Amino acid sequence: MQNWYRLWENIKNIINSSPVPEDPIHARNTLKWVVKFYPKADKNLKLAGFSHDIERAIPEKKVRREDYPDYEAFKMAHAMNSALIMADIMRKYNICEETIKDVVFLIQNHEHGGSFRSDLLKDADSVSFFDKNIDFYAKRHSLEEVIERAVWGYKKISDKRKKIVINILKRKKAPIFKYILEELHRI
Repeated sequence: MQNWYRLWENIKNIINSSPVPEDPIHARNTLKWVVKFYPKADKNLKLAGFSHDIERAIPEKKVRREDYPDYEAFKMAHAMNSALIMADIMRKYNICEETIKDVVFLIQNHEHGGSFRSDLLKDADSVSFFDKNIDFYAKRHSLEEVIERAVWGYKKISDKRKKIVINILKRKKAPIFKYILEELHRI
């Protein structure tokens, strides 16, 4: 149990020191949504929810969008890279291989799901993007890029959780969110 606590502390420190300003906020918020969607979430799902984007917090290990032919390939590489980084970190804390394998599977699949738990993580991550990250993303990207990313993220969310995203966007004040809502209503 002591190793698990030290592992969590290390992961928090890595994410809190991320050069991506929204990473600590997104990590906590994704974990919040995981638990909100599934109060019985186990410790592995919670850890995966918190750490699923860890590669973004380590500049020398981060995958770069420009190295991939399209956004989909980039996001798949990002998920795989985060999973491998987490496996390495977990092994340093002597976490059992069964637990590592489970967390790796969840992080590897956090962009597209495919199982009950990875679907929960995908939805929590996606809702958190709209809840917290999109405000940061909009400051760094053009209107067209923000709308494109919003559409991509919205399409992958389970139908039962799409209304949550619409309600989040309706509460946001900036004019860009009106354009995003209009685009999402066309889907």
